[in-house]
Amino acid sequence: MAVGPAPQQDGLSRPRIVGVVLVHNEDVFVERAVRNAAPFCDHILLMDHGSTDATVPILKRLAKDLPSAEFHRLSHPRESHRLIAGLAGQDTWIFAVDGDEIYDTAGLLRLRERINAGEFARTWMILGNVLNVTTLAQDFRSASGHLAPPCRSMTKLYNFAAISSWDGDAPERLHGGEVVFRPGFSNSDRRMLHDEVPWEESDFRCLHMCFLSRSSKESADAATRENIMEKYGNSWQRVIRTLRRWVGLPVTNWKDSRYRRGPEVTVSTTAFFPLES
Repeated sequence: MAVGPAPQQDGLSRPRIVGVVLVHNEDVFVERAVRNAAPFCDHILLMDHGSTDATVPILKRLAKDLPSAEFHRLSHPRESHRLIAGLAGQDTWIFAVDGDEIYDTAGLLRLRERINAGEFARTWMILGNVLNVTTLAQDFRSASGHLAPPCRSMTKLYNFAAISSWDGDAPERLHGGEVVFRPGFSNSDRRMLHDEVPWEESDFRCLHMCFLSRSSKESADAATRENIMEKYGNSWQRVIRTLRRWVGLPVTNWKDSRYRRGPEVTVSTTAFFPLES
């Protein structure tokens, strides 16, 4: 991957932000996910692995429309990590976006200003506020779901200036493998923004469409769709999936166990969807 020089601001270099979009059959929300994230990024990698719906044509069109974007067709999700591993040690933030993750663009731009100002220079990972969406209004003006907190935050924004390498067996970008930190940094250097500010005040907030259909080829109930790490993870995970299928249980309970916690709330989503949506 060819990533240009660090961007400049007032004659001084500022951190580069590289977006990494990895998807499989995500044609329902992927265009909005990419367009909302793109203004935050200096460069954005659009990567597909095996989609059979309209995802690939959408990504190819976005790669033409967005000057910072490039498209890659992958034979295995692990290739997504190989494309960014060489950025370790550089003044670069890696922002991973899935096809069911829609961010507040205005909030991301405020977060970008904070990153440029050095607020997170000693931070390895930033975790943001999330609504795990169970229902989206037909007019896209509101959504219901479960907030993080109390759910876990699944946002993925990593400071690659904090590490010297991220190698080994990584089933997909930013998962698995072995991270080697530079002196003065560790895995505990995290900013839990979702614990610092409520949803309404957050600069880093995401609509996680995990309980909705993400593909035109998928049923309305997407709750049992497998997570990449379940599908490509370690042997014990594969054994558990096989046993659950054999006894007639859903293959995965990943979403329910992690993303359906606390009360269901309803929030405005006007910041996430332009009026033309």
